[in-house]
Amino acid sequence: MKTLAERITKSRERKGLTQEALAKLAGVSQSTIGNLESGTRLTARKIVEIAAALDVAPAWLATGVGAMALDSSASATANEALALMPGARLVHASGPDDSTMTQIMKVKIRVQAGITGFQVEPEYHDGETQGVPTKWVLQEGLRRDALVATVVRGESMEPALYDGDTVVVNTADKTLVSGSVYVVNYEGEAVVKRLLRDAGQWWLTSDNLDQRKYHRQLCKGADCIVIGKVIRKESSHI
Repeated sequence: MKTLAERITKSRERKGLTQEALAKLAGVSQSTIGNLESGTRLTARKIVEIAAALDVAPAWLATGVGAMALDSSASATANEALALMPGARLVHASGPDDSTMTQIMKVKIRVQAGITGFQVEPEYHDGETQGVPTKWVLQEGLRRDALVATVVRGESMEPALYDGDTVVVNTADKTLVSGSVYVVNYEGEAVVKRLLRDAGQWWLTSDNLDQRKYHRQLCKGADCIVIGKVIRKESSHI
């Protein structure tokens, strides 16, 4: 099997898993698995997570080299799996004491319909923090305590934001600017949408071109409460 897509498909079928079942085990969306089996690239971290769900060695899944079976000698960290991929190099994570990076809490945002404010739940599955350059935080005049990072779910904002991308949200900035992206409490669900001003009204819009599925929605009153402005993204898509 020459490609990552072929190895994922073979491993999934060997375990008797549907794309949906594998997605649940790996903590990703079903569309992500479908895209991967169609040839979409995969981050090293996701390789490790999907390999664990499939009970195969991350190095084999990443490159096709070595034993397929997962055992103590075949295990690999995300960086080790990445290092085996053509043209890649090791990336060393910044520690909590690295002054050049500011660690922002990565969370799931919980809201209630019609109620201003929100609660957060640590995003343990994707890591507890997201590092951003301290220089950038200072240049933008941002307050660290007003920043949270959250993971984008779904395909509504493609190609600007993909499922699994991490966005940094400035909860101190709720000023509406037409064309900017915000996290919004829309009828009790925290959604990432672009806000547009049209005909004297504010609208929640999606970047996905399938407007029949992702049609615009009126943003008005207690049904649409802005949580904060999306000011940065971290993505593996090029």
